[in-house]
Amino acid sequence: MELYQKTAGELSALLASKEISAVELAQDVLARTDAVEARVQGYVTVTKDTALAQAKAVDDQRAAGEPLPPLAGVPVAVKDNICTKGILTTCASKMLYNFVPPYNATVADKLAANGLVITGKANMDEFAMGSSCENSAMHPTHNPHGLDRVPGGSSGGSAAVVAAGEAPISLGSDTGGSIRQPASFCGVVGLKPTYGAVSRFGLVAFASSLDQIGPFGRSVEDVALLSDVIIGQDKMDSTSCAAPFGSLHAGLNPDVKGLKIGLPKEYFGAGISEEVRAGVLAAAETYQALGAEVFEISLPLVEYALPIYYILSSAEASSNLARFDGVKYGFRAQGIEDITELYVQSRSQGFGSEVQRRIMLGTYVLSSGYYDAYYKKARAAQRRIKAEFNDAFQKCDVILTPVAPTTAYKIGEKSTDPLEMYAGDVCTVSVNIAGLPAMVQPCGFDAHKMPIGMQLIGPRFGEQRLLNAGLAFEQATGLKNIIAAL
Repeated sequence: MELYQKTAGELSALLASKEISAVELAQDVLARTDAVEARVQGYVTVTKDTALAQAKAVDDQRAAGEPLPPLAGVPVAVKDNICTKGILTTCASKMLYNFVPPYNATVADKLAANGLVITGKANMDEFAMGSSCENSAMHPTHNPHGLDRVPGGSSGGSAAVVAAGEAPISLGSDTGGSIRQPASFCGVVGLKPTYGAVSRFGLVAFASSLDQIGPFGRSVEDVALLSDVIIGQDKMDSTSCAAPFGSLHAGLNPDVKGLKIGLPKEYFGAGISEEVRAGVLAAAETYQALGAEVFEISLPLVEYALPIYYILSSAEASSNLARFDGVKYGFRAQGIEDITELYVQSRSQGFGSEVQRRIMLGTYVLSSGYYDAYYKKARAAQRRIKAEFNDAFQKCDVILTPVAPTTAYKIGEKSTDPLEMYAGDVCTVSVNIAGLPAMVQPCGFDAHKMPIGMQLIGPRFGEQRLLNAGLAFEQATGLKNIIAAL
């Protein structure tokens, strides 16, 4: 087995025992990237020289006998909306085509402090707005398990490079399912942490009250290891908070006997393909065989989660993206003398169609005469959905659902119908609305050999519970470390 085929946990052990060096590992992963990237197109920027320099620094520290964190020397890809000092950070947009941040996001500082090796910036839907990674201004990313199919979005590049063997782990961001849906489509594990568990400082904002950075890996252990690196309160982010748990990796325990698992009937109704429904229900049977108690619950208000999400997220996007005006940095329209025309043309030319669509929708729901009718009502409904989940967790420990109505669809299949694309988020957006943690992992394959994912939702700061339940399923089925052959 080549090094790029191993999980981060396995690589961590090999590095610690000095069976391999960090430079050897980086070279192996970069060679895999050279071999497959032209077909996958999972990166916006590959940082070969930076990666090799970081790897050598780790090897020097290990040779000097310095104590190192578990993931020191392990390669990681970073979504291109997370600021990295001295490394191009474009948000896959023409608007930021030349932006090199003068500072690191807090999570990037934590990667550096733990000795991880950044192999590149992963492609995404522009400004994290999209569900297929077709909205990138750079290029579409292809699903490694079917190159004619989408990897999901907006963190499609982060999921695809892990599935393709171009990085064992990666970071993405999740506003309405942008970690979980790509994890499902690409057959990897993805965790959307509790809102506030991971600092958003240095994450280019889409919807600040919904955005959350989280990890991808090819096993539950990988996700736990990377979560331990990034979770923690940060004085630079007023919405971050101290997590009431220690090391998630140290707390891993696959015993699910007596675990109460709720199956919300609203997530298994019309619109969910039979293959996806059958795959998730088979996972529920696996949990029953392991000693868990599985039963049906009801979450009737999630019916309204999709419109609530698009009202709230678009309103915040309209506000957050107002700063991109062609004046201070990034793209500026040329040949214009009037300041108003400069704003109009820079934003019209710099933003893609999906970003413009959401800015206009957000501006509309915040405008005089419509704020009370849309935005204010959406906020009230958000509170009711939070309360409904809180009530559900009085009856069950975790909630098991599908991730998306279908498996990965073909590139171009839905790109001309925004409403159909938005409907693909129906199983994921309620988690962000409620600020809860959720994890996705593979639970099978469809007739076209495309991965099927399942979603485990937990109460606030229930990450350990999700990881333990996921580990139990993973060990029972062997569904982990799924790498596309390419």
